[in-house]
Amino acid sequence: MQQDKQKEVAFFDNLASSQEYNVFTDEANNKIIHTLETLLALEPGARLLDLGCGSGIFTQLLQARGYDCIGLDLSQKLLQLGKQETPAIHYVQADVEALPFASSSVDFVILSCLVHHLPNPQRCAEEVFRILKPSGKFVAFDPNRLNPFMYLYRDRSSPFYSSKGVTENERPVIPMQVRSIFEKVGLKANSHFVDGLAFRYVASSAAKGLLPLYNFFDRTFFKAAILRLFRAFVFTYGMKPVA
Repeated sequence: MQQDKQKEVAFFDNLASSQEYNVFTDEANNKIIHTLETLLALEPGARLLDLGCGSGIFTQLLQARGYDCIGLDLSQKLLQLGKQETPAIHYVQADVEALPFASSSVDFVILSCLVHHLPNPQRCAEEVFRILKPSGKFVAFDPNRLNPFMYLYRDRSSPFYSSKGVTENERPVIPMQVRSIFEKVGLKANSHFVDGLAFRYVASSAAKGLLPLYNFFDRTFFKAAILRLFRAFVFTYGMKPVA
């Protein structure tokens, strides 16, 4: 199954006119950034490529922490929002399945809630492998299908599935499957599970009333180590081996 690029662009171009693209709270955004910094073991001045950057929410936060960032996305309208906010950041309109970067040229790659939009992430994983330098590192973060809330609300097989605010291919990921995709293209990969990423917005009007309850359960119930595999977000991370 292939992603319909034009539909994808149209969906996110439409979001560019909305103020709801930034769905996480500020605290959650900062927790995401801290997790990225930790898993990538970033040093000051590190150069990062943020794939699926959208309007540059995470790109801008990383740049503000002293990293040299490039943002890449399919949606020119979302990228334009990023350029207006932070002109110093270089933004590129391109497809993650055909990245406009030389082989073995990038130190760090972030896939910002991107993989779960791809019906077949293999080509994207191949491109990440190609552009990473030997010992270069990557992190992809996505909603976890093993989390009961993510499954019930966002998986098409759920009786409570809501299609509000999602693309036709969008679906929470199964952690071991995503890890396997990156491993098959030659990358070393691991999974890290994160809870407590509170949402400030959801598209479904029916779910909005339940959002405070979801945020409460997410920051309390899944803290136990025994439940870590069921936390709402999975960060798939690793590196390109030295040949």
